[in-house]
Amino acid sequence: MKHFFTLLLLLASAAFWSAPAAATVIKGEVLEVKDVANYTYLRIKTASGEVWSAVATAQVKKGASVTVENAEQMNNFESKSLNKTFPKIFFGSLAEAPGSKTAQMSAAHSGAAQADFAGAVKVSKASGPQARTVAEIISQSTALKDKPVLLRARVVKYSAAIMGKNWLHLRDGSGTAADATQDLLATSADSAKAGDIVLLKGTVRKDKDFGSGYAYKVMIEDAKLQK
Repeated sequence: MKHFFTLLLLLASAAFWSAPAAATVIKGEVLEVKDVANYTYLRIKTASGEVWSAVATAQVKKGASVTVENAEQMNNFESKSLNKTFPKIFFGSLAEAPGSKTAQMSAAHSGAAQADFAGAVKVSKASGPQARTVAEIISQSTALKDKPVLLRARVVKYSAAIMGKNWLHLRDGSGTAADATQDLLATSADSAKAGDIVLLKGTVRKDKDFGSGYAYKVMIEDAKLQK
């Protein structure tokens, strides 16, 4: 019987120590920022005092208000990159502020699944030696890389003034969703709205990476709407 109770105590103890600590949310003002490979370290002034937190590399400025979600505490953590040991630090993920780059990019690139124009799309191809359809630009992107193209298409999604540009998702009825050749992203300083049929001229770019997980194999950059 004695051994039985000893076993119960051991099992209970093991269960206690293996249970994960509850995730923490940290909110406050950034007092200090230290960037290293893959991580950004933040000294944050919270309502209960100053704490250090580490998040995936992010553009955070001193004085910014931040929220670190799903933060887990680590004690006596040694950062070789900073040559510093933190008695206590919280590793978590930085919440997206409404005006953050990630939030803005999400709004601009939510794509065909959240198109603002849901009607049928069938637009005649532009004329001229540089004229291409959406499907042609995507399928011929290697040959068209860094070259100008002329495209007539309907704006199915429009996001204005994000990172200093307007963002247009364009379709003309060519291509298919199955091979992702029906929707093309373009940036422009010119204005439009969802549903407009536009004629634009811009430069084809390949493998464009805006950071924050938003990378595109093909897009049109700096497009100008033609009169």
